[in-house]
Amino acid sequence: MKVKTILVSQPEPKIENSPYFDLQEKQRVKIDFRPFIHVEGVPAKEIRQQKVDLNNYTAIILTSRNAVDHFFRVAEEMRFKVPDTMKYFCQSEAVAYYLQKYVVYRKRKIYVGKRTFPELTPLIKKYKDEKFLLPNTDKVKPLVPETLNALGVNWKQATFYKTVVSDLSDLANVYYDVLVFFSPSGIESLFQNFPDFKQNDTRIAVFGNTTIQAVEEKGLRVDIAAPTPETPSMTMALEKYIEKVNKGKK
Repeated sequence: MKVKTILVSQPEPKIENSPYFDLQEKQRVKIDFRPFIHVEGVPAKEIRQQKVDLNNYTAIILTSRNAVDHFFRVAEEMRFKVPDTMKYFCQSEAVAYYLQKYVVYRKRKIYVGKRTFPELTPLIKKYKDEKFLLPNTDKVKPLVPETLNALGVNWKQATFYKTVVSDLSDLANVYYDVLVFFSPSGIESLFQNFPDFKQNDTRIAVFGNTTIQAVEEKGLRVDIAAPTPETPSMTMALEKYIEKVNKGKK
């Protein structure tokens, strides 16, 4: 069956040269964007109930831009002036650069990993006498606490923000040829919003092995998967599939 409409379960890209826009134009398909999940901040009152006193920490471990935003939001809500001596351990360059929204970069002690959390551990180990706070989501990958425990450092994890299912009720009677998912949370949202969802002719595109697993656990069919050696990005995987099924169909 020909692909004419695609729903991507993420916010619309803010950059003009997004490959999704190129795909839409080149393949003459309609692509809509709608976050199936969103992030909500945990109030300072609830963070205090987690026995978190920001005065007790000398270093912050930041694994995402959300973590950056919500750490500084909570600090403001708690009227905590973040000291200039605070050390920041950022999982990637993207997270470190995002810190500039809140601090004067060159005047702070910022340590940057390459991309994955384990790649940050040599830096944490080097400063193992610090008192580390990990402001994070309610859905933390087990690898993170396991890695920190193995290092034997003084650290505490606290839930500063939560991943929440978005209300998609307005999509109840809207049909798309392809649904695109990037996380198991997106699949969870689909079934919380539409418990009786039947795949039928809808094609499902997924990114990553954990998402594939979540789809299959729900008894659904994976039609398009990324990344693969041939199609390392979702847009490349979509384009390859569309070219195959739309070929010769006007």
